[in-house]
Amino acid sequence: MAKIVYDITLMKYMSLFEKITRARLKDCFSDSVTNQLVFVVSPGELGKAVGKKAVNVKKLENLFKKNIKIIEYADDLMIFITKAIYPLKLADIKEEDGIVTMEGPDTKTKGLLIGRNAANLRNLETVVKRYYPQLKEIKVI
Repeated sequence: MAKIVYDITLMKYMSLFEKITRARLKDCFSDSVTNQLVFVVSPGELGKAVGKKAVNVKKLENLFKKNIKIIEYADDLMIFITKAIYPLKLADIKEEDGIVTMEGPDTKTKGLLIGRNAANLRNLETVVKRYYPQLKEIKVI
């Protein structure tokens, strides 16, 4: 697994996130494709991190002046991918030899998963490979 290095700005974001939400944070990184901060919380901590009526998310977005996304970590690759793409729903998800195949329920969902020039899909791959280096590729059918 690649070594993860945090800069001083990310360290401040992480500290503030934990102080405001009281949720255990697993990881934090800045997503350059979607231009948002992504926080990965420990399993079972998502509700605490988001807060009632998303009050914590709104407070943090105002504080950081950036959009944020909170993902709940999962030890299982399929569950983690499903949580990473939330609120989008999948009809089916399979993994074979490091290649994950996702099936969207409709064309709109497929389009959102893939994105223009497959930007969303490649970005999702980058995020997932951070925790599951055995992943080779994610495909949408």
